[in-house]
Amino acid sequence: MNFRNCMFLLACTVSVISSTLAEQDIYVVHMDKTKVRSLDSNLGISKRWYEDVISSISADDSEEEQEEKPPQLLYVYEKSISGFSAKLSKKQLESLKQVDGFLTAVPDEMLSLHTTHSPQFLGLKSGRGLWSGPNLTSDVIVGVIDTGIWPEHVSFHDSGMPLVPSRWKGKCEAGTKFAPSNCNRKIIGARIFPKGYEAAAGKINEKEDYRSPRDSQGHGTHTASTAAGNLVNGANLFGLAKGLAGGMSYGSRIAVYKACFMLGCSSSDVLAAIDQAVIDGVDVLSLSLGGLPKPFYVDNIAIAAFGAVQHGVFVSCSAGNSGPLNSSVGNAAPWIMTVAASSLDRSFPTTVKLGDGHVFKGASLYTGKPTMQLPLVYGRTAGGEGARFCTNGTLSSRLVKGKIVVCEKGINARAEKGEQVKIAGGAGMIMVNRVDEGDELYADAHVLPATSLGASAGITIKNYINLTKTATASIKFEGTVYGNRAPIVAAFSSRGPSAAGPDIIKPDVTAPGVDILAAWPPNISPSMLKSDKRSVQFNILSGTSMSCPHVSGLAALLKSVHRDWSPAAIKSALMTTAYTLDKERTPIADAVSETSISATPFVFGSGHVDPERASDPGLIYDISTEDYLHYICSLNYNSSQIALLLRENYTCPSHSFQSLGDLNYPSFAVLFDSNNQHLIQTFKRTVTNVGTPRSTYSVQVKTPYGVSVTVKPKILKFQKNGQKLRYKVRFVTRGKRSPGDSTFGSLTWISRTHIVRSPIAVTWQ
Repeated sequence: MNFRNCMFLLACTVSVISSTLAEQDIYVVHMDKTKVRSLDSNLGISKRWYEDVISSISADDSEEEQEEKPPQLLYVYEKSISGFSAKLSKKQLESLKQVDGFLTAVPDEMLSLHTTHSPQFLGLKSGRGLWSGPNLTSDVIVGVIDTGIWPEHVSFHDSGMPLVPSRWKGKCEAGTKFAPSNCNRKIIGARIFPKGYEAAAGKINEKEDYRSPRDSQGHGTHTASTAAGNLVNGANLFGLAKGLAGGMSYGSRIAVYKACFMLGCSSSDVLAAIDQAVIDGVDVLSLSLGGLPKPFYVDNIAIAAFGAVQHGVFVSCSAGNSGPLNSSVGNAAPWIMTVAASSLDRSFPTTVKLGDGHVFKGASLYTGKPTMQLPLVYGRTAGGEGARFCTNGTLSSRLVKGKIVVCEKGINARAEKGEQVKIAGGAGMIMVNRVDEGDELYADAHVLPATSLGASAGITIKNYINLTKTATASIKFEGTVYGNRAPIVAAFSSRGPSAAGPDIIKPDVTAPGVDILAAWPPNISPSMLKSDKRSVQFNILSGTSMSCPHVSGLAALLKSVHRDWSPAAIKSALMTTAYTLDKERTPIADAVSETSISATPFVFGSGHVDPERASDPGLIYDISTEDYLHYICSLNYNSSQIALLLRENYTCPSHSFQSLGDLNYPSFAVLFDSNNQHLIQTFKRTVTNVGTPRSTYSVQVKTPYGVSVTVKPKILKFQKNGQKLRYKVRFVTRGKRSPGDSTFGSLTWISRTHIVRSPIAVTWQ
């Protein structure tokens, strides 16, 4: 798998990691933390005990099997999860299962990365509100688990920053072209976690990557600067998107945890990074990566994130780039903030004009002169088999020289298609979407005059070529344009309902993730092609990888204003203040439809984040560790599966939630059996007043089709700040519905000064 082809947009297939030797695989081994602690008292630190366990497994091998490689301990996890990762043969794994405290061993897997103007689009203004001086001098620490960082970039200079917080326990690790001196008061920690990756893929090739926290792919530099990079005047890419660039929480510190490399991110490395980040003392964790949806008890990120949240760390993850497929959303545990991607009101349009007069609007980051009206070729008129995708070696120089080539998306990377056209002597490229991808446009830093067009335009162009012997086209590049309808949820953004937990609406919110300008290493071309020798300071990328750090930075901003808020409180504030109408006051659209149908909560969760409103939400839905424990006990998991999530054998109390819907979540996912006509579900919620001390809220319900909704009480009267009040919501079905049907609505508490909105999704199973 060529990881560069998929790291920023369409999610790659997640693969279970096997070592290059067939007899051993890599496992994340979960242990009962109470057993480890009791044994630990006799043996010192847990690492020593795990080393002894590994040694005992090796000693158990019979003489006949002495040639088998001994087990190899990779990491010990102590804070966010309890256990270790190791390379083990099947027989060694069977021996390990006999060790007291063993819970389970989950095969390691290779996860994929989900990959300026956005602060202004989000309503953040210098010197005002969340971006005022007092709110930006905090020592909130954002941990970024990604491909590393380019520390010399101007976005990470530390001019004017105070001393590193005394509570900080992290450090900067030396490695290839990275020294501890590369850290400063901005980048206060930088570590690398390569053991799982190297055990699976072999030692890192230091000619292609750095065995250090230095970034060789650009993704980590981009996400870190989006979350907490400095303000930089005049940031741009080839003059496009020129303006003031800055991270959402540009006064925060950055701690870098490199756990992703050329072929992906080993989950054992990611777990080690999460564990260490919690030990180091981060306040926020940002993970623009993930795998396929799976039950929480075998989802290593969900398990580690739960441990992090228990220690007060806010965890933000990308929803994934597998849209518009339903139930494709990943990172869907309720203690994780799951972020979808949507557009800004900024675009980089092109105009394509055909010889027959048809005109189409496209998108590109190419900034050269427009092409002349040139011959247009596609498929068999451009080369041999595979020429329609413009893959390596499929284009004929004789057929494409001096012409514009139409290339379909798929198989190879978008910029690679333009590279192949250029190698064959083509003068330009029109890249068209496949039918299932709709008309969403992708702006790329092409190496020749090129543009993307939607599927409908592609069909027209291909028909034109087939019916015309002298088909021609021209491409004009229009630079940066503002004022487009926005936000619109990206078609690539993964959708609900969650396959892992349909009782929770996922994703939680959407944030800017299309054509995002952020910091970039100068030795990596903007197209990421080796043949492209251009050097830039900033690059424009799209993906939920880009939306996730926006929310991570906003969480850091809220943490700086409300130091006593829990991760759940911050999450609630961002969700209940999110908006669902675009800048034109029409419902936020979903790009998957040519007619721009309205997005649903399964597409954008509670809506688009609004940070200034989130800083003063009025009411919050807080969730304690005990609440999460009750929720986990309400899932249809057996005792062994629950033990995996909680890292110990746990006896569920008799007073656990009667319904999954009783988790104090800021949204309502209601599930009904489609075979029954009259069903009732009652949800309980508790809201905490964090706004005006004496305030009265009345409820307003937008009722989903097919149910009736009753709220008791209908009015909440608060007498003081911090007061908690409870209410119940009763949902009653009206008639039968087909399995898989969903309808949507909302429940909103309104006072004189605040609006606290929660989406409702009703699904018949």
